[in-house]
Amino acid sequence: MKLALDAMGGDNAPEEIVKGAIDAVKKYPCEIVLVGNEIKITEILRDEPDWKDFPLTIKHADEVIEMNEHPADAVRNKKNSSIVVATQLVKSGECDAVLSAGSTGAAVAAAQLILKRIHGIGRPAIATPIPTPDGVTLLLDSGANVDSKPEHLVQSGIMGALYAEHVLSKKNPRVGLLNIGEEETKGNEQAKETYQIFKNMTTINFTGNAEGRDIPNGKFDVIVCDGFVGNVVLKFGEGLAHTIFKLIKEAIEEGGVPVKLAALMLAPTLQNLAKRLDASEYGGAPLLGVNGYCIISHGSADAKSICSAIKLANDYVNNNVLEHIKTALEQEDFFKQ
Repeated sequence: MKLALDAMGGDNAPEEIVKGAIDAVKKYPCEIVLVGNEIKITEILRDEPDWKDFPLTIKHADEVIEMNEHPADAVRNKKNSSIVVATQLVKSGECDAVLSAGSTGAAVAAAQLILKRIHGIGRPAIATPIPTPDGVTLLLDSGANVDSKPEHLVQSGIMGALYAEHVLSKKNPRVGLLNIGEEETKGNEQAKETYQIFKNMTTINFTGNAEGRDIPNGKFDVIVCDGFVGNVVLKFGEGLAHTIFKLIKEAIEEGGVPVKLAALMLAPTLQNLAKRLDASEYGGAPLLGVNGYCIISHGSADAKSICSAIKLANDYVNNNVLEHIKTALEQEDFFKQ
């Protein structure tokens, strides 16, 4: 796999992005094109004496799309921005996938404007893995589109199920619709209409409405919602996990010697738990529905997170998920069941 990496996107760019790329090429079978300011990237690479022996190259791009810019306008006006140049490398076939920790809106806009949507897909969706006791639940959409029609949610369910099957190795993945209750009569008009479409399909394993508490408990393999709700859920979960560990640490500090000794004995268990809940272990999320492989990472991504995201991109490409989605959508009766 050859990856176009937006080296200038993210809160910690370009240092952490470049370091993550170096770590990744040491671990995984991939080539990486670092897209961005060549001078800044080269300065960071000099700290790695043998970097020229690694499958790393640099593609200069002298513009950056900032977080406060209008995504679509910026993509159209900043033709030499790192995310636009990186996405063009996928469009031209020079690279197999694009990865960015920069503006999510810009990454989504670049993918839609340059790679275009897969035929039959109305809106792309970001599919984010959420840790559960048995692995992960795929939540989508988690931020690509804040307004979705029922048919868009159904398409998200189809794509999420295929991704869960081919990348997460979920056999006949259970698909749920995020709602305020289990009953099919619950929810707003969007939810009720979407439920009926899912209910009448036989091409995916729709198992009903999912409530908020079902997201982390592993009851479903894929949970579908619009990007507004999904993004709120995602950021709430991140904040909650951070707060819980902060409170545990404070309780240990205030508990005196006996509590500290007990915590010392539990340290390996707590470290393992923290690792399972650490977003950097997953690195990023695929943007499903565009005609190319695109991975979006968190804006605060560090080197560890970028390295994990590159592994994800490698799995995404090697499992040929894009072709599986296209094949499913080409079935004449796919949306008529």
